[in-house]
Amino acid sequence: MKKIIITILLLTPFLFSQCSKKTNGTTRLKTGVKFVEYETLSEAIAQAEQEGKLVFIDFYADWCQPCKMMDKDVFPDREIAAFFNANFVNYKVDGEKRYGPNIAALYDVKAYPTLVWVDTKGRILERTEGGTYHTELMELAQRALSNSGQ
Repeated sequence: MKKIIITILLLTPFLFSQCSKKTNGTTRLKTGVKFVEYETLSEAIAQAEQEGKLVFIDFYADWCQPCKMMDKDVFPDREIAAFFNANFVNYKVDGEKRYGPNIAALYDVKAYPTLVWVDTKGRILERTEGGTYHTELMELAQRALSNSGQ
């Protein structure tokens, strides 16, 4: 029994360290959409402006099952990740914690998840509420790019 407990204690930090790394405001997953971790939306917009991209905002809540489904099944998808990482600064916001309620109020978020694409002025280019699967998510993202003229 002691050997099992010691093994678990020794492996736990290794297992969690392999999930992701935070580098320069960005959470780096081995695969999937890379979401930046900033305190303010203006930081994400500044990065998007510098890189010539739009901003994709994923408003979520910890208790939200469709949000968890998207994190598990949609955002890790290689095709979606490649497209989103190439065209957007991806910004994940907990709409109920820390700075999230202020940003959620700015974009009139009333349900989770709410997905919003904005230009570098913060103007909404595309928006949807509720869990969104692969095909619809790609269509919305492409429409946001079309609406921006990029």
